[in-house]
Amino acid sequence: MTVPQHNTPTPPGWYPDPSGSGQLRWWDGNAWTGNAWNPPAQAGAGQAGAGQAGAAQAGAAQAGAAWPPAARSGQYGGTGQYGGPGQYGGTGHYMGPVQSAPRPEISKQTPVYNPFIWLVTLLPVITLIILLLWNPVFHVRYVGARRVPTLDPSAFSVPYFLLVISAWLIYGVSVLLSYLDWQKLQRDGVVRPFHWAWAFLGAGVYVVGRSVIVHKVAPQRGLAPVWALIGLTALSLILVSVKAGSIVSTLAKAMQM
Repeated sequence: MTVPQHNTPTPPGWYPDPSGSGQLRWWDGNAWTGNAWNPPAQAGAGQAGAGQAGAAQAGAAQAGAAWPPAARSGQYGGTGQYGGPGQYGGTGHYMGPVQSAPRPEISKQTPVYNPFIWLVTLLPVITLIILLLWNPVFHVRYVGARRVPTLDPSAFSVPYFLLVISAWLIYGVSVLLSYLDWQKLQRDGVVRPFHWAWAFLGAGVYVVGRSVIVHKVAPQRGLAPVWALIGLTALSLILVSVKAGSIVSTLAKAMQM
């Protein structure tokens, strides 16, 4: 039975190099790129039959995708044909399924930053501002016959509750923004970007992991959010230490009265 042909484009991925180099070459969904990869041999690999390439092409057609076209003659230093030594349909061996394929580099013109990642990085500034605006005034009540000094709950005013609520809101918004940033990276061609679900462990975890992956596929770029996060963390530690010292001093004076 003839397999019907479809116009669905082949998804991006690593495919046998059409130039016959014995490597895998990255197909970006539209054309072959200059990114090649020589996967390590795997134990237990069997010999490839003469119809291996045809079977793979038929499988792609059955899935509704066209097999990537062969390279033009001379492109990437080959003849532009499948079936060279060690290739599918040739005299070599099938190396088994590809594992841990490297991520191809993205174009230098592709942006690696967007508003989502900057908001994830800088949203904690809101909590820091609210903390600096909170100037509690502590009052002490004397409870019972022994007049045990007890802190008056009224000291925890509106800014305190805003501080707690904003922290939870920022946490939830950061997870959402991480998801949007993850989607944007995929649309820009980043293969297997750092997963957005890591943001549930903290916005900083996602910022660092995301920056490492982007830096791999875009050398000399992608680390700016990490440096911003480091600077913000250092500033937060200094301001929180000063604020905590002020609160402890105020509380000590209230307890002595």
